[in-house]
Amino acid sequence: MSNPVTILMIEDDEGHARLIERNIRRSGVNNEIIPFTSGTAALNYLFGPDGTGIEHRDRALLVLLDLNLPDASGIDILRRIKENDHLKCTPVVVLTTTDDAQEIKRCYELGCNVYITKPVNYESFANAIRQLGLFFSVIQVPQPETT
Repeated sequence: MSNPVTILMIEDDEGHARLIERNIRRSGVNNEIIPFTSGTAALNYLFGPDGTGIEHRDRALLVLLDLNLPDASGIDILRRIKENDHLKCTPVVVLTTTDDAQEIKRCYELGCNVYITKPVNYESFANAIRQLGLFFSVIQVPQPETT
């Protein structure tokens, strides 16, 4: 039996965050979405009070990550997730306005699972997120270890 996947949305633009959540819901995904408007808050949540990330070993997580955060580098957040023994299998979907080829390559080298450039046009953005929601409804996320 699989645990429900919790989606962690790290997005500092509240308008984008609302649009993302609304269109994920429209695609039929009803999983819990925990929003973070700062990288610092997201890192504190992910790594917990002891900084190890061990408290999430029994949770199935999926991270939606914006790279352009005011207080932390999305690249650094990605690196820290993928280098952590308890979080490294957590799927990370980079969802950002950056379409620089070097940045895309760097994210994949660090272990991001999907890189999506946010369309500038509202309707295109909404459509891309609905498609992402459909993707979420069929992907398999690593389940936590049972002890």
